[in-house]
Amino acid sequence: MPAITVDGLTKSYGQTLALQDLSFEVEDGEVFGFLGPNGAGKSTTINVLLDFVRPTAGRVEVLGLDAQGNSREIRSRTGVLPEGYQVYERLTGREHLEFAIESKGADADTDALLERVGIADAADKKAGGYSKGMAQRLMLAMALVGEPDLLILDEPSTGLDPNGAREMREIVRAENDRGATVFFSSHSMEQVEAVCDRVGILRNGEMVAVDSVEGLRDSLEGGTTLRVTVDRIDDDALQAVRSLGDVASATVENADGADTTLAIAVDGSKTAVLGELEDRGIEVRDFSTREASLEDVFQSYTTGSEVAPR
Repeated sequence: MPAITVDGLTKSYGQTLALQDLSFEVEDGEVFGFLGPNGAGKSTTINVLLDFVRPTAGRVEVLGLDAQGNSREIRSRTGVLPEGYQVYERLTGREHLEFAIESKGADADTDALLERVGIADAADKKAGGYSKGMAQRLMLAMALVGEPDLLILDEPSTGLDPNGAREMREIVRAENDRGATVFFSSHSMEQVEAVCDRVGILRNGEMVAVDSVEGLRDSLEGGTTLRVTVDRIDDDALQAVRSLGDVASATVENADGADTTLAIAVDGSKTAVLGELEDRGIEVRDFSTREASLEDVFQSYTTGSEVAPR
């Protein structure tokens, strides 16, 4: 049974259409990345999942339950780290967690949770004095209360330094290993690529792609960039490379003294490109390859344009 089912979800705010016939599933036990530019509808989708916003049309189930009819039970089994959440300045970190534990009726160790997110030494300090990163860690600790079946993390690395982001990823993996499903919304391609099993890309309120990171890379035309340093290049040779069946594009990246660097987007064999150049008497002095990143894929799907080789 899927942990999340969204079927034909539409949400309008007056004349503004935030979500349009949105459909996707998050499998039980997976880490699902939810990507999209600002205004794409990510926050609206999360608010519908948690019944903070009612849909205009469509069906939403969370943990096998109707999101609107069983919202209280869903929230009791879900840990949420919302984007832009403000701490209560006069409460300590410990008091925040005690409130979360009481609200969920959970049996949880406050000190262990604070230690787990790296702010045990600030447990009894008022949260108004926390840095942005510390406040984010506190919110993550609150989300972990009660070993939830589902974690909904909205921009969880906000305010975290590289070490903090790495620790957050380790916690996500540990929670997933425990059996939790993780719904991970982020602008950080690095974070999503590091932890997610599958990724959904939202654009203008519609899901434009859902696949594994590797599957999304494979869907991108010219998913591998081949950089070739040659002694020279002429228009005929460049056009011949562009005409090869596995080549999506080929450009002169720079001509520096005696060397010229070509950037060639290829879908298949790189040998054909090198062979074509050498057959024309052009000396191949060096070459390297770079696979398409999730950022390249994201740009392609959210702008509707081809990604220029880099």
